[in-house]
Amino acid sequence: MQSRLRGTSLRRHLLAAALLVALTAQCSASAGQGEESSSETISLLATNGQPFPWNKMRLPSSVSPLRYDLLIHPNLTTLDFTGSVKITVEVKEDTGFVVLHSKHLQISKAVIQQGGGGTSPLQVLEYPAYEQVALLSATPLVTNRLYVISIEYAANLSESFHGFYKSTYRTQEGEVRVLASTQFEPTAARLAFPCFDEPAFKANFSIKIRREAKHIALSNMPLVKSEALGGGLLEDHFDMSVKMSTYLVAFIVSDFVSVSKMSDNGVKISVYAVPEKIDQAHFALEAAAKLLDFYEDYFKIPYPLPKQDLAAIPDFQSGAMENWGLTTYRESALLFNPKTSSASEKLGITMIIAHELAHQWFGNLVTMEWWNDLWLNEGFAKFMEYVSVNITNPELQVEDYFLGQCFNAMEVDALSSSHPISTPVQNPAQIQEMFDDVSYEKGACILNMLRDFLTADAFKIGIIRYLRRYSYENTRNEHLWESLTNICQSDDLDEGRLQGDGFCAGNQQLSATAKWYMHDELDVKTMMNTWTLQQGFPLISVSVRGREVRLSQERYLKGSDPSQSSQYLWHVPLTYITSNSNTVHRFLLKTKNDVLFLPEEVEWIKFNVGMNGYYIVHYEGEGWDALINLLQKNHTALSSNDRASLLNNAFQLVSIGKLPLDKALDLTLYLKHETEIMPVTQGLSELIPLYKLMEKRDMSDVENKMKGYIVQLFRELIDRQTWSDEGSVSQRMLRSYLLMFACVRGYQPCVDKAERLFQEWKESNGNLSLPSDVVLAVYSVGAQTPEGWDFLFEQYRRSLFSAVKSQIKSALTISRMPHKLQWIMEQSLQGDTMKTQDLPYVVVYVSKNPAGHKHAWEFLKTNWHTLVKKFDLGSHSIAHMVTGVTNQYSTREMLEEVRGFFEALEESGSQLRCVQQAVESIEENIRWMDKNLDKVKGWLQRNHL
Repeated sequence: MQSRLRGTSLRRHLLAAALLVALTAQCSASAGQGEESSSETISLLATNGQPFPWNKMRLPSSVSPLRYDLLIHPNLTTLDFTGSVKITVEVKEDTGFVVLHSKHLQISKAVIQQGGGGTSPLQVLEYPAYEQVALLSATPLVTNRLYVISIEYAANLSESFHGFYKSTYRTQEGEVRVLASTQFEPTAARLAFPCFDEPAFKANFSIKIRREAKHIALSNMPLVKSEALGGGLLEDHFDMSVKMSTYLVAFIVSDFVSVSKMSDNGVKISVYAVPEKIDQAHFALEAAAKLLDFYEDYFKIPYPLPKQDLAAIPDFQSGAMENWGLTTYRESALLFNPKTSSASEKLGITMIIAHELAHQWFGNLVTMEWWNDLWLNEGFAKFMEYVSVNITNPELQVEDYFLGQCFNAMEVDALSSSHPISTPVQNPAQIQEMFDDVSYEKGACILNMLRDFLTADAFKIGIIRYLRRYSYENTRNEHLWESLTNICQSDDLDEGRLQGDGFCAGNQQLSATAKWYMHDELDVKTMMNTWTLQQGFPLISVSVRGREVRLSQERYLKGSDPSQSSQYLWHVPLTYITSNSNTVHRFLLKTKNDVLFLPEEVEWIKFNVGMNGYYIVHYEGEGWDALINLLQKNHTALSSNDRASLLNNAFQLVSIGKLPLDKALDLTLYLKHETEIMPVTQGLSELIPLYKLMEKRDMSDVENKMKGYIVQLFRELIDRQTWSDEGSVSQRMLRSYLLMFACVRGYQPCVDKAERLFQEWKESNGNLSLPSDVVLAVYSVGAQTPEGWDFLFEQYRRSLFSAVKSQIKSALTISRMPHKLQWIMEQSLQGDTMKTQDLPYVVVYVSKNPAGHKHAWEFLKTNWHTLVKKFDLGSHSIAHMVTGVTNQYSTREMLEEVRGFFEALEESGSQLRCVQQAVESIEENIRWMDKNLDKVKGWLQRNHL
C-alpha cells in the first residue's frame, strides 16, 4: 500500500509544499504492546454474557481456511449490503469451536457441514474488543478433516475509508453518484465478511457480486459469467483466485468505464475511472503495461493472473493499494492530463504504479507472516519503485530523489520514540502504525545499502531466489537473509538461471573492492539483523591523522539522554573517496572502533559515497573545514548526492552538539553556485525550518534576516528560471520549487510576474493555459487577495483534473487570510466540495502558514474524535496531522499544551507513537532554539545580513 502522499510517491507538490512547510514526518503507535502478556489468565465474556472460548487477539491455529465462496449484494441507495460466505476449513487440532474475525457485521445464521453430510447449527458468540466471533459446534471438529462453515450476515457500507465503503462523485451536471469499493489492508476485510483476517491464513477466493444493470462489478479475478436474477439485478461470477491473504481481496460496484491494452507478456491491463475522467487514464495504462513487463522479466517469475486492473477511486485515504489483480488508487495518483499535470505529478504517478505492481510479487506472491515484518512488503515495494522506473522511464531521473527517502526516514529514526524495522505488534492500531517512514523509507534505504554491498547482480539473484522459494507462502526476516547468503550455491528452485546470469560463473575475476562479499566470513543475516532488529542508525566519526583514519560508531539520537544509545552496534558497509582517488573504496565496520590506512595522505576524505548507506558521518578535527573549502572552490568535485548528504549531515550534527551551527551555515554559502536539484532542495530543507521555528515565536527581525539570506543565496538561480515547461524532469521540478519559494517569500520580480500571469488567467475565466510547472507559484500569489482566493476556489469546484485541484488546494492554504484558512479546513471536513480524504494535508499545510498555525491546532483538538472515527486511530492520516501540526513549535508553553491535550485522551490517542514523536520534536526544538538562536543572529550579523 502506498500509505501516504509524500516523497516522489505522491507528495503532490513535493518540495513546493516543503518550501512552505518544512519537513513533515509521519508517525506510528506504540500503544499497549505488552497488553497480551497477561491474556493467558484472562477469561473473556461474549456480548451475551457467556464465556468466550478464546482469550488472545491473534487467532488460534487449530483451524485453517482453504477456500472462501463469497456472495456480496450491496444496495447503493440504502447504503448497506448483505452477504453470505462458505469457508472450507481444515482442522489442525481437535476443537469444539472456530474463532474468526468479524466487525460490525450482523450475523443471522451460521451452520457447519462435514463431507456430504447434513448441516448443523453453530452458536455465534461475539467479542467486539478483539473483533472476533466464536462459532461453537455441538460436536467436536476432528483433526485432518475438512468442514464447510456457512454464514449469512448484513452490514452498512462503511462511512470511513476502510472495509467495504461508500464513495461518491459529482458529475459536471451536478448529479451525485454513489459507488462502493474496498480497502482491507491491514485489518478491514472483517468489516466486509467473516474471515480469518491474518496474512498467514492464505486461501483461494471465489467471489460473486449482485448489482443493478447500470453498474459494473470488479474483483481480483476476471468475470466468468453474469446471471440475470430478475427485478433488474445481475449476479457476476468471478474466477477462482490464486492463494492469497484476506487483505488483498477487493471488489468494486460502480459506473466506471475503462481503457485496456495487452502487455507484451499477454496480460490484459485496464484502467477504470468515472466516465468524465477516463480520457485521463491513458498515461497510467501505458506506464502499467511497461512496468508489469519489466517486473516479469526482472523477477523471472510470470505474473500469475490473466489481468491487472487499476481503478481510480474518488474517495481514498492512502495513495494506492496493491489488491491482487485489482489495484486501487486515489484519482490524483492515477489520472494524468498532459496539459495540466506537472513534471512532479508525472513522476509521482509513475512511481505509485511501480510501487503497487512491485507488490504483486513482494507482498502478494510472497507475504510477510505477520505485520511485525511489514517492511518485507513495503520496504521492497518502495525500493523497487526506483529500480524499475530508473530502467523503464530513464527520462524521469528517479535516481536524483532516492536519498530524500533516507533523509525522511532519519528524521523519525533519530528520535527515541522510533522503532526497529521489525517490531512486535498485536492490535489493529499498532498494526496501522507500522505503515510509516521506518517500514517504507528506511526499509528501502537499507535494501539499497545491501544491494550496493552485495553488488546489483548478487542482490538480484538473491531476491529472485527468495521469491521462488516462498511463492504463495509467508515469510519472516530471516528467510530473506538466508536467500541472500551463498548466492552462487544453486538450489532446486534456481532452475539453472543463476549461472546463466553470468555473475556466479565469473566471480573469480571480481575486483578487490568487492572483497567484502566474496569471503566466507560474510554473514548477511548477522549484518542485516543489526539494521532491522534495533532502532535508529549509526553516526560514524572519522578522524584522519596522516595516512591513518580512525573510525568509531555510536547511535545518532536526538535528546538529552546519551545512555539510550550506548548498547547499539551495527555492521556498517562504509564507502569513501578521497582527494587523491575517485575510486569508491570499501570498509566493513563491525566494531565500535577501528582503523583503516590510506596509501598516502589526502587533503579531504568523503564517506558514504552517493549516500548509499543509511548512516551519517562526522569529520573530526579539520575534516569539515576541508570539505567546506572544497565546496566553495570546486563543488562539482563531489557528486550532487554527496553534496546534498553533506548539507543534511552537517545540520543533523548541529542538533546533537557535534558541530557548531556556524560551520553548518558556512557550508551553505557554497549554495550560491549550486544548480542541481538535490543539493538545492536539501539546502532549502535545512534552512527553511530555522525561520519556521521563529515564525511561531514572533521573532520578525531575525526571521526576516534568515529569509533574506536564503533568497539572496538562490537569487541568481531563481532569476535564471524561465516561466515555462521546458527542460528535463529535474530541471522542471527545480523550477517549480524555486519559483514557488521566491513568490511566497515575496521576492518582487517573482511576485510581479506571477501577478501578471494570474490576472491574465483570471480575465480568461481560467481558460488560459499556464505552464503546469509554474502554476503553483501563480496560484499562490493570486490567493493572497479575497477576490483571487474566491476565484481559485470556484475553479477548484469546476475542474475535472486532479492536478489542477491539487495545485489550487495548496495555493488556498497559503493565503494570509485566517478566516479563509479556517473555512477551507471546515469544508474539507464536511467533504462536499473538498474531499475529506484531503483533510490531513489541508490541515498540515494550514499549520505551516504563519497566519494559520493556531487555527490548525485548534481545529485538530476540536475535531479529534470525529477525525479518529473517519480516518482510524493509528492511521497515517492521524499521524500526519499530529506531527505536522505540532512539529514547528518550540516553546515550553506549547509543549505543555500539546502534552496535556493528548494525555487527556487516554485510550483515544494518548499512547500513539506519533504523539510521542510530536512531544519529542517540540522538546528538540526548544533545546535547539535555546542553544542556537543567538548563534544564528551572530552569524547573520557577521555575514552582513
